[in-house]
Amino acid sequence: MYEDVSLDPRVANGEGRDPASGHARPPRREFKARGSFVERCAGCNLPTLNCLCPFRVEADSRAEVWLLTHPLEHHKPTNTGRLIGDVLSATRVFTWYRTAPDPDLLALLDDPRYAPFVIFPDDQPDYAERVVGMPAVERAKQQAKIPVFIIIDGTWRQARRIFRKSPYLDALPVLPLRTQRQTRYRLRKPASQAHLCTAEVAIELLRQSGDIDAAEILDDYFDAFNDSYASSRTYHKIEQPTPAMRRLLARQR
Repeated sequence: MYEDVSLDPRVANGEGRDPASGHARPPRREFKARGSFVERCAGCNLPTLNCLCPFRVEADSRAEVWLLTHPLEHHKPTNTGRLIGDVLSATRVFTWYRTAPDPDLLALLDDPRYAPFVIFPDDQPDYAERVVGMPAVERAKQQAKIPVFIIIDGTWRQARRIFRKSPYLDALPVLPLRTQRQTRYRLRKPASQAHLCTAEVAIELLRQSGDIDAAEILDDYFDAFNDSYASSRTYHKIEQPTPAMRRLLARQR
């Protein structure tokens, strides 16, 4: 039997609503990240010591990114998915709940304007027939469709569960990211240097699909985020902009 979340008093004051869509969400235990008591900028969510807002630059791209995000990721200030939305205004964020798929996502998956691809490794044989490469993205463009990269935003364990427990993804083509890039993410320790964070996955997808300018802007913005957050952890203020920061400032002129 499902619990009626509309009866949860947190829904009335906004605390029980999904931060991505505003929909009522199932009750959950409170999550407190490390550094939760640090004074943070309301715009970029970084410590105010090294605010990222002055370096924000928007970019255009032919492809769109939709994030299917585990609920706990919204509360982690080290999450890089929000960087994609800062640079690409068309980015959409959907929170994943196993028993309550976002109705907006379901509607968009049926929208003929879009050609969605689930970004996931091709390491299991049971969905091998769904695996495609970058040429499929180019064909979508030639058919006047908007390519959409659906990136599962969470830990690797969470991502595999989301991929396996979301029937509405089962009919979509699976696009593995093939890249030699090694992660430059310094805020969480990856299991492997080949495991890229969410923003890095988007950067490589944009680059490989031809949205070079958007990829370069997001890459610089990601580096600025990395440096700003890492410095703030040791209470060090960045006095002189880094090379990535200078490139972003130059684009604003």
